[in-house]
Amino acid sequence: MTMKKFSNYFVYAMCLFTLAFSTGAYLKANASTAPGQPVDLTYAADKALPAVVHIKYLQNSKVQTVEMQSDPFEDFFGPFGFFGNPGRGGTQKRQVQTPKKEGSGSGVIISADGFIVTNNHVVEGADELTVTLNDNREFSARIIGTDKKTDLALIKIDGKNLPTLPIGDSDKLKVGEWVLAVGNPFRLNSTVTAGIVSAKARSLGANDIESFIQTDAAINAGNSGGALVNTQGELVGINAMLYSQTGSYSGYGFAIPTTIMNKVVADLKQYGTVQRAVIGVAGMDVNKYIDMQKEKGNELDLGTMEGVYVSEVEDAGAASDAGIEKGDVITAIDGKKIKKITELWEYLANKRPGDKITLTFLHNKKSKTETVTLKNAQGNTKVVKNADLDILGCSFREVNESEKSQLNITFGLCVMKVNDGIFKEHGISKGFIIQRVNDETIKTIDDLQKAVKDASVSKDPVLYIQGIYPTGKKGYFAVTLQNN
Repeated sequence: MTMKKFSNYFVYAMCLFTLAFSTGAYLKANASTAPGQPVDLTYAADKALPAVVHIKYLQNSKVQTVEMQSDPFEDFFGPFGFFGNPGRGGTQKRQVQTPKKEGSGSGVIISADGFIVTNNHVVEGADELTVTLNDNREFSARIIGTDKKTDLALIKIDGKNLPTLPIGDSDKLKVGEWVLAVGNPFRLNSTVTAGIVSAKARSLGANDIESFIQTDAAINAGNSGGALVNTQGELVGINAMLYSQTGSYSGYGFAIPTTIMNKVVADLKQYGTVQRAVIGVAGMDVNKYIDMQKEKGNELDLGTMEGVYVSEVEDAGAASDAGIEKGDVITAIDGKKIKKITELWEYLANKRPGDKITLTFLHNKKSKTETVTLKNAQGNTKVVKNADLDILGCSFREVNESEKSQLNITFGLCVMKVNDGIFKEHGISKGFIIQRVNDETIKTIDDLQKAVKDASVSKDPVLYIQGIYPTGKKGYFAVTLQNN
């Protein structure tokens, strides 16, 4: 063979190799084939499985005081027949030992040092969390922060060089695109199911802030907190719930998009709670409002069939500052068209108080655009922090049996010591027994901590306290929590 012929064969072979290599790289990057051909999801599954974990939930048994309907025969004869004191019927307060609760769900490792995203409902109220990796390693986990409004939670295990799942942009998902749901349904660890994106920006009325990705990939009990993955092996959503009349999968699964998840995770890491921006309106999809009016026999022309109909405007809110009034229609934010209210929620979920946005809206069918500063639920632009018991400036203990008998009560927290703090400023003294805060029963220090935390990030950061003094006199206080 001549050198010239050899060179020609070599060049030809290299071209074929380059073409094959390029085609393989393309297929790996896109994990799909030409239209009408099957989709290869093995690459996405290989990327996702090591980073999706099993979460075991444990809530210990506790003693609780509950009200029970009295048994008239037991009241008269006593619990063992002809013994005991006669009763008067009605209700009785009794101490009940609650059973130990166990549950399980899924989570996704998003950093090599052990941060894991899951659902709030997977970890809420847990006394112990155990995380099992795909390679069967087990870790104890602690909760970094939770957000009930989006049903997301961030937990942490102590590990290094852990497998992670790269985070993709859920905004780029298209209806009809193939996705994988990865999790641990029915405790069947490391299960992968496939389907397509059925719809985007769905609202089910389950959470305060919703813009779900709907998929027909099978999601069942135990999938909660698991990964929704695109064909490139990127995390695009956290599987949260299914829609079913039987409790098992029937074709409808829903995931929280990463556009919402990213902001929640960043805030929980930095602040311990989500910094939520609001524009101060209540409303609904324009087409739904028009349909409601038609059912009442009213003809209505708002100048559009898309957008958010404004049914209520809060005083001094961002929308009010922009001049938006009841009956107006919000059509865009920062130039991005808004077709329905879930798209509005999803966009605002990425903003913080103090951020500036432009609102485009129809007023009397005429379009206007205004720039406004977003605020928090408390009407300002300050960072909202989770308050703890230290802000009260007191120490507490549960009421003892002597206090229960003397004051004819069954629960409460006694103020043991008053230092400088909010309680002292409001005149709450040593010996006062707290029984209710913001209409919630207070039996333990954990109950009070939760009440303080919830109030500190609410629209009305006030503790409405009811209790009793050692003399038997009732006491009522309204304690304002200050976020500095």
